[in-house]
Amino acid sequence: MAAAMKRRRGTEPGPEPERERSCLRAWAAHSRALVGRWTTARCGGEAPQVRRQQRDEFRELLLSIRGLPAALPALPLELTVLYNSLLFTVGASDSAIKGEAEGIRQGLLRVLEACGACGQDLGTEELWEKVLQEVTVEELQAPLHRLGALQAAWWLAASQLRSVAGLFHLLSTAEDPERTHCSEGQNELLSMIKAWRVPPEETSLPLVQSAKDLKEILWTAAAFLQGLQELEAGNFSTALSLLQEAAGGFCSKKILAQIYTCLGCCAQRMGKPQTALQHLKRALQVDFQCLPALSHVAAVYHELGETNAELQALTLLYKALGKNPPAAASSSPCFLMRTELLVHTPVLTSLLRQHHPSEVKYLLAQRCLQDGRVADAVEHYLDFLSLLQEGLQQQVPLDGSSALPRIPEVFLEAASALEQAGRHQDAITVCEEVIRRTTDHIPRVLRVEESLQHPECSLPGAGALLSQKESLCCLAWRAAGYLHQGWAWAKLGESKEAITQFSRCLSDLLRVQLHGSGIKQTENLQPEVEVLQKIRLLSLIGRGTQFLELGRHKEALLDFQHSLQISPGDPGAASYLVQALWKLNRKQEAAAQWQKFSQSSSGQDEQQQGQGRPLPLYLVSCLEQAMFPHSEPLARSIQDYLRAAAQDTSS
Repeated sequence: MAAAMKRRRGTEPGPEPERERSCLRAWAAHSRALVGRWTTARCGGEAPQVRRQQRDEFRELLLSIRGLPAALPALPLELTVLYNSLLFTVGASDSAIKGEAEGIRQGLLRVLEACGACGQDLGTEELWEKVLQEVTVEELQAPLHRLGALQAAWWLAASQLRSVAGLFHLLSTAEDPERTHCSEGQNELLSMIKAWRVPPEETSLPLVQSAKDLKEILWTAAAFLQGLQELEAGNFSTALSLLQEAAGGFCSKKILAQIYTCLGCCAQRMGKPQTALQHLKRALQVDFQCLPALSHVAAVYHELGETNAELQALTLLYKALGKNPPAAASSSPCFLMRTELLVHTPVLTSLLRQHHPSEVKYLLAQRCLQDGRVADAVEHYLDFLSLLQEGLQQQVPLDGSSALPRIPEVFLEAASALEQAGRHQDAITVCEEVIRRTTDHIPRVLRVEESLQHPECSLPGAGALLSQKESLCCLAWRAAGYLHQGWAWAKLGESKEAITQFSRCLSDLLRVQLHGSGIKQTENLQPEVEVLQKIRLLSLIGRGTQFLELGRHKEALLDFQHSLQISPGDPGAASYLVQALWKLNRKQEAAAQWQKFSQSSSGQDEQQQGQGRPLPLYLVSCLEQAMFPHSEPLARSIQDYLRAAAQDTSS
């Protein structure tokens, strides 16, 4: 047993140790040859083709070395081969590092075995602590430190920042127990990495990637990761400082552009849009293929209200997404371990999400419609609708991250744009498609509680088991379709057809049964119900206006009265009510109502605007059409009547 242990440590002369030394020399020569081959391939631009082959050969070499019992003379070579093998494992996959570093734990256990110790029952962190504190053999310090840097890379990729800090503390303490690592105000982890002294590289045991480069990559990744964590936590000043540190680190153009993009997002959240634009433009200067930066530029311009600049950015983005993607900016193929392989967090994925071209096309349409650029909006909406024929739903993410609203809403927005462009028949056709698609998803009766406790419960009356929320949405879309058709027929001068569509809209809304304190009080109702109430209001006003056109003044008056029951003080409904009374020759009532609404309208309007939720974009044009167009002539007529009445009274 004693003789076997001596042979394992390589201290006893004899044929077996001599054979082991011969194997070590051969293995060392093979390792140098593999590294040399990698250097040649890397310089010749053939790196991608040889990574897998090199990985497999290093694995075979490592298995051969580990076929012998652990021995101190062989460990420097074994740990160096393990280091190179792990780097090729990373480089060959060229994807984010996940899981545990294969082979590191076994390597540490073999170090302890060669020193007469064990650590099978220890976790990875405890195992590193035991090895670095108890193994003092000089020849093992450099390979252990390099292996420790690789372990730190795996922990960084898993966002185990405390483990990384603890490991570098151990590495630095092993070199100099008295060293102070972090000054006041400095980031502890970055200070730990910076304080680590890179062990010198031995010419007899070359490395495929130097520990010095690895240190710089670890420092950059640590700064980037911590910056992202602080950004997610809302600590924007700290995030900005860390991301600026990362931008000065060691990384590819691709990663540098991503860092500047994150800096731009951070500055935007800090309320510094101009600074955000500077960072985002810098990202595009570094790597124009960093298209998420361009989408953030558009968002900042939207925030600033600079519509022209926003539309230019969106147009550039749409064109760039439509092209065949060129080769990405260099990701440093000469390096096996790279920053991008260590940084893959949900917040970064969210910030760098690539928009689908259809999403950008929709944003162009929406922004043009909101800004009153009707002709451009129509063109973009029609382009978008044509994309629907290409299976758009299968191409756009359905996890809530997409900029697209529900498809029926897009159709209704398109109809709104067509109406405003004077293409009323086309608007009617588009709305007919919405009505057709939603009809099968609406129950005959829909009971809605003001305080909905279970919004996702299924409805027994529905053809499919839809949630109450979904049924309300479908009902709102179909009712809005009828509403738009009503206004479109009105613009075409077809008052009877318009009344038919407005009536269908109101009939649809009778399906909803509200249970609670009353339909007038909508503060506590779901947003979907508020939209339905607004559609009902606009439809009543619309039908009332067409009754007026046909001279059916009493029917018009009833609709305007019902409108005011839904929305007391609504200026459009109130003005039309006064007009209906006036046309019925009920001038005294009309004057009294006009005075009443004139006194209360301004304050009530401001209060309603402050309290109400934003109106869906597809209803904005209907709201504008429901505004009373003859306020001044009607006001003059009533004032003349009041003056005449006052003179009669005085005389």
